[in-house]
Amino acid sequence: MYCRKSFYCLKLMCSLLLVVSILSSCGSTKSDEADVFRFNMSGKALESLDPAFAKDQYTMWSAHMIYNTLVESDEHLHLVPSLAKSWEVSKDGLVHTFHLRSNVYFQDNPLFTDGAGRKMTAQDVVYSFERIINPKTASPGAWIFNDRVTEEYPFVAVDDTTFQIRLNKPFRPLPEILSMPYCSIVPREVAEKWGKDFRTHPCGTGPFKYHTWSEGTVLVLHKNENYWQKDEQGIQLPYVDAVKVSFANSKATEFFLFLQGKLDFVNELDGSFKDLVLTKKGALKKEFTDKINLNKKTYLNTEYLGFLTDTTNKLLKNSPLKNVLVRQAMNYAIDRKKIVTYFRNGIGVPANSGFIPQGMPGYDSTNSYGYYYNPQKATALLAEAGYPNGEGISTIKVLTPDIYADIVNFVANQLNDVGIPVQVEIMQSNILRQQMSKSEAVFFRAQWIADYPDAETYLVFFNGNLPAPPNYTRFNNARFNLWYDEAMLSRNDSLRWDLYRKMDSLVTRSAPVMPLFYDEMTHFTSKRVSGFKSTPMNLIDVKYVKLKN
Repeated sequence: MYCRKSFYCLKLMCSLLLVVSILSSCGSTKSDEADVFRFNMSGKALESLDPAFAKDQYTMWSAHMIYNTLVESDEHLHLVPSLAKSWEVSKDGLVHTFHLRSNVYFQDNPLFTDGAGRKMTAQDVVYSFERIINPKTASPGAWIFNDRVTEEYPFVAVDDTTFQIRLNKPFRPLPEILSMPYCSIVPREVAEKWGKDFRTHPCGTGPFKYHTWSEGTVLVLHKNENYWQKDEQGIQLPYVDAVKVSFANSKATEFFLFLQGKLDFVNELDGSFKDLVLTKKGALKKEFTDKINLNKKTYLNTEYLGFLTDTTNKLLKNSPLKNVLVRQAMNYAIDRKKIVTYFRNGIGVPANSGFIPQGMPGYDSTNSYGYYYNPQKATALLAEAGYPNGEGISTIKVLTPDIYADIVNFVANQLNDVGIPVQVEIMQSNILRQQMSKSEAVFFRAQWIADYPDAETYLVFFNGNLPAPPNYTRFNNARFNLWYDEAMLSRNDSLRWDLYRKMDSLVTRSAPVMPLFYDEMTHFTSKRVSGFKSTPMNLIDVKYVKLKN
């Protein structure tokens, strides 16, 4: 008889033997790429080096190395100058003015005079942003400006170093949104020359310039010798000579290459290695501490189960899920700490404080609202809802991609324990997203990752004036919508964050979602690496990396 558990154990034993073998040989060979930072992109293929299509992690990482945005978010979520050295907002909140650096040049390119890099000006910013919203570009980042900027002259170059964005109505997080890689600045002559093929002929102002890309095999970026930024000691960045990206599809292969000294950085582990490498508290096991480094940091990603709450939808006609007391009961029935400990090896934080994750301004650090594990409370709420011990509740289906099946099955078992029968249905991710967008998913597993460093990116998820995406639960509350609009008008960050917490509290009480955990990043680097940085949106920064040989 086939035994899946036995096969999994055998796979782990083989993996362990291979890891031990590799560990015993670590350091036996020297890299012939002494000043090259090497990492791998596994799974989903890198599709483009055009920042207008920076919709996934790998494209964002690549864009961040080749290009710059007007502003950036640092590792503490502070908005810091980049191509813009300063900025201000008009009193009515409708005009954002950015003052640009005068010493920034695009990377050398044959389309510039004598092939030398051309100076960047405000006209390049105008072009780059107009390109994003141009339907011919078909950028997935067009939502950033669509319905927000004026129809006439939304982007204005006042002079070479002064740029303005003009809005239809105030939107306080606009500068934070401009830190997204979509908003990278590109030169008109290069982008228009190559059109759709700009994806393989990138040119920006960033720390690294394009050298070669054999799709699916290797991407090589060289140091931009004319990069504008210097460190605090006045030394020009970046420090390393080049970045080399491989494309081994398997996360397991990626980790083996890392242990063999052929890679300098790995983002997260293949699930089969977590028990081999990490303790249940999320630390490196002692046999790895002198071989590799682990940097565990906040990742602005809330993992959750969502409910469809639109009571006009026929799918909810006889569903107990339209009752807020049932949804609250389900939230109390879940032991989030066990999820983080046993399914995540201590990576993450139990989501006991609403939808806004830990690390984001607006997060409720006081635990004044949210849900904790209390099955007795869950049982009491079910009785109050008219379902004592779950009597009268027919089986509820929860939809999930296969990759999350273990956690969702655990949740289903805990819900069954309090009398709520739940059946797990595995579904392809793309089909599930389609059902969520069409309001055909009543109970579903998903995640919400911050697009930019402002909690509005989480609260817009519940804005009743918006469709799906982003409002997959179809939550609609007049008071919430009013507070949302008020927050967008506020020029006082403290008041805005207070409104954010009030909105998050209201949503939590209404329970359109079951937050499971706030994620954490696990970045593994080789012992030769120092200076590696990343933001809580998991945007890596290589320009400060130094390599020991």
